[in-house]
Amino acid sequence: MTVREIKLMKECGRVVRKVIDEVEAFLAPGQKTRELDELAARIIKSEGGKASFLGFRGYPASICTSINQEVVHGIPGDRILKNGDIISIDVGVYKNGYHADAADTFALGDVSPSIKKLIRTTYKARDRGIEAARAGNRLGDIGFAVQECVENAGFSVVRDLVGHGIGKNLHEPPQVPNFGKKNHGMKLVEGLAIAIEPMVNVGSYGVRCLHDGWTIVTDDGSFSAHAEHSVIVSDGVPEVLTV
Repeated sequence: MTVREIKLMKECGRVVRKVIDEVEAFLAPGQKTRELDELAARIIKSEGGKASFLGFRGYPASICTSINQEVVHGIPGDRILKNGDIISIDVGVYKNGYHADAADTFALGDVSPSIKKLIRTTYKARDRGIEAARAGNRLGDIGFAVQECVENAGFSVVRDLVGHGIGKNLHEPPQVPNFGKKNHGMKLVEGLAIAIEPMVNVGSYGVRCLHDGWTIVTDDGSFSAHAEHSVIVSDGVPEVLTV
């Protein structure tokens, strides 16, 4: 990525963060997930962008809203949020020829200490992965950092779904697994744009897809959390685009 390209991606990241922050402020028991999607669509349009997800491989909404045992790709609709739910809000924005992508998981009302720990661990694992996204390291260093953090906390990291390169396309090479070995895989170079996104389950790491063709859920019905940032690999501290 050139300096100009990174600047354009940072603008996309700014819009992504605005959407997530405003959706978080709007979240409350009793709402339909469709209302969250409508809010996100309005914000993205007002910022001169387009929803990266809408129409991507046929996806029917602007954002993903994944609740409780839903890992990722939950489709907004008539489901009503309730106290004790957790929800991942995943947002992608396309603007000026580039994409940015991020996700956060939020708890609604009263959740158990173990679920609070799940969410904290998922953010911590994402941040550990970002710390490893330095020029000269390898993809396996990112995956190792995420996996070690998750498993040391007693949770499991999903293996069937991974992070990805990002830029002119929403998904670009390389794939960025959330598990791996140190000093293995492709060498990271300065300017590489990637999305680091651990998906962390309370139970086993097994997942399956529902009949809608999109929603991924845990095999064992346990809760799952998801956190994501778009990042530029650097010689020093990686540059996060979606803060």
